[in-house]
Amino acid sequence: MNRIIFTLSLILVFICKTHATESFSIERIFQSPALAGTTVRNIQVSPDGKRVTFLRGKASDYEQFDLWEYHIASDKTRLLFDSNDLHTGDEALSDEEKARRERMRLSGSGIVQYSWSSAGDALLFPLAGDVYYHKIGTVGAKRLLHTSEFETDIKLSPKGQYISYIRNQNLYIKNIEDGTENAITTQGGGNIKFGMAEFVAQEEMSRMTGYWWSSDDKHIAFTKVDETPVMDITRSEIYADRIATIKQKYPKAGSNNVLINLAVANIQTKEVEWVNLGENKDIYLARASWMSPSKLTFQVQSRDQKHLTLNAYDLTNKKVSELLTENSNTWVNLHDDLKFLANNEGFIWASERDGFKHLYWYSEEGRLKKQLTKGDWVVEQINAINNKSIFLQARKDTPLESHVYSLNIDNGELQRITESGWYNSATFSKDASIFVNLRSNANTPAQVSLHTNNGKRLTWLNENKIDKAHPLYTYADSWIKPSFGSFSTKDKKTDEELTLYYRLYKPKNIDTKRPAIVYLYGGPGVQVVNNKWGGNRGLLMQYWVNKGYVVFSIDNRGSKQRGKAFEDAIYRSMGAVEVQDQVAGVEFLRTFDFVDPSRVGVYGHSYGGYMALMTMFKAPEHFAAGVSGAPVSDWRLYDTHYTERYMGDPRTMDSAYTASSVFPYAKNLKGDLLIYHGMADDNVLFTHSTMLYKHLQDLALPFEVMDYPGKKHSIRGKNTGIHLYNTITRFFDKHLIGQ
Repeated sequence: MNRIIFTLSLILVFICKTHATESFSIERIFQSPALAGTTVRNIQVSPDGKRVTFLRGKASDYEQFDLWEYHIASDKTRLLFDSNDLHTGDEALSDEEKARRERMRLSGSGIVQYSWSSAGDALLFPLAGDVYYHKIGTVGAKRLLHTSEFETDIKLSPKGQYISYIRNQNLYIKNIEDGTENAITTQGGGNIKFGMAEFVAQEEMSRMTGYWWSSDDKHIAFTKVDETPVMDITRSEIYADRIATIKQKYPKAGSNNVLINLAVANIQTKEVEWVNLGENKDIYLARASWMSPSKLTFQVQSRDQKHLTLNAYDLTNKKVSELLTENSNTWVNLHDDLKFLANNEGFIWASERDGFKHLYWYSEEGRLKKQLTKGDWVVEQINAINNKSIFLQARKDTPLESHVYSLNIDNGELQRITESGWYNSATFSKDASIFVNLRSNANTPAQVSLHTNNGKRLTWLNENKIDKAHPLYTYADSWIKPSFGSFSTKDKKTDEELTLYYRLYKPKNIDTKRPAIVYLYGGPGVQVVNNKWGGNRGLLMQYWVNKGYVVFSIDNRGSKQRGKAFEDAIYRSMGAVEVQDQVAGVEFLRTFDFVDPSRVGVYGHSYGGYMALMTMFKAPEHFAAGVSGAPVSDWRLYDTHYTERYMGDPRTMDSAYTASSVFPYAKNLKGDLLIYHGMADDNVLFTHSTMLYKHLQDLALPFEVMDYPGKKHSIRGKNTGIHLYNTITRFFDKHLIGQ
């Protein structure tokens, strides 16, 4: 009996230990069901306010999406369309569609996009290169396109009479009722593209389209893009079984951009009017939108991005008028916060002219009425407008959380309507009476709920509660909650005191000084330190801290949500103050008695990959090991709009570009370095890494490499993700722990 009890005890100990070692793994991060629970995205409130629609990943494959609805009156949630019922097998995406999705950071398969008619009586969604139309109240979806070509940028016209799309670089419309198709343009092909957004518009301006419907379905504005002046680059896309030689129109910094024109087509008469964009052709067309059925607005940005002009084109008199101009000594950030008020009350415009992004009210003619928000905090975006109330997202309470506020236009009263301790993203109904809120924090994956416009919760759409049925519940005992804080440092040149925010993951049981990994991005337009669910990369940090690592991040100067002056510090000197601030972060990290100051690693991807290199090269005494993913190595190789915004034109700023390159500092490398890159990357070209490989080899400096055949900049794929995360982790284990 004693022997049996002893044997059972051993088995029990083994089971317990096995369960403990299974508590978290990199493989589990990428498996279904997703650890984040039910994944939903593209949440929309129907224009009639009767239902909420969203895309939900399948339980068997969280990256394959179906279309769902929640009917508000009946309090019922149901599956509208299963993507497998409409299309089975792999989606053979066109090269253009692959590129668009990469620019949009749009992953997954199945139904990945959809749109409502303005009346709320129909839904349109593309799938596998064709498009489906669903009339509310009917059964099933009608396939509107069934062609051998792959149509992209498919839209439903505002009145719901037509669909529009790009085919073979031309713009088409199709009457939904009678099936009549008309080509708005016919001369597209080769270097000429109609209704399409050029590379830098998609990648750097967040303008994913090149055409815009008027609200009455009578006109459609569209671009003509001529890529003839843009330099051809020949690059190799290296796949597992082949090498594809790609000729790509890629506007490197200091080289020619596309020539762009703007036109308006009359749907009935088929007449086309060309809009006068001015004598200077070396410009960016940043945005276009209709103020009214007879007035088109468009934003023109200067090549140096120091000037942004909002113009209006009147269809009745064919004249262009200037509504306002934004100027900056550094650069003007683009935004999507131009909103037109009803009853000819003018428009709302966002500006950073006082150092922080705030809202301004203008008349229709462009006369400033008043500034609506002010203070040392930023408005993120306008969500909705209802009579004299604006609903917006902002960082007024803390830069680490996004909250929804209501703003009274008349008296300026600003009231927060979302709960503290969460990072929020709101989608309002057309009349702004209700909104769907998607919220999360560092320890809680996304929850979705329906609210009145004063913040009162009506119901949960997806509470995603971490109970026994939730995939994350199994790992609750080992879950580490990060702490947030700030510290002060000084600028080395001006002696100005700065406050920097940090996030710190600390292992539960510390019996000795622990190695640390600094995760960073460091570039403009991004914030790393926030109280938000971190996705797969956040789960990787959780895995690291469970292994015994301290995981630390800061947002240095140049990053988002701290105001324009905080961003401007990197102007014409990328890789300088960012490194200075990251070093200050490591010095602060070293003040914790549980951190081993000699075993600090650094990891980043894209701009973060560039920063990993710069910190390893410029501050080698602070970092024992580094992982650089898809890094920029020389800004001369990167595109015009992004690079010149921050660095100026390399034809006149050559020394600044040299100083911001990694190459002058590579000789200082002391620690262990791993570089990885997608071998078909068309954003940060693989050339960035191959040039660095050669340079380090010429210096006889050892380093490690892991390149991914056929992968683009984001290096997508579940098994690829598992391989990448394991590769990074093994590297740090080897060089920071000695395993």
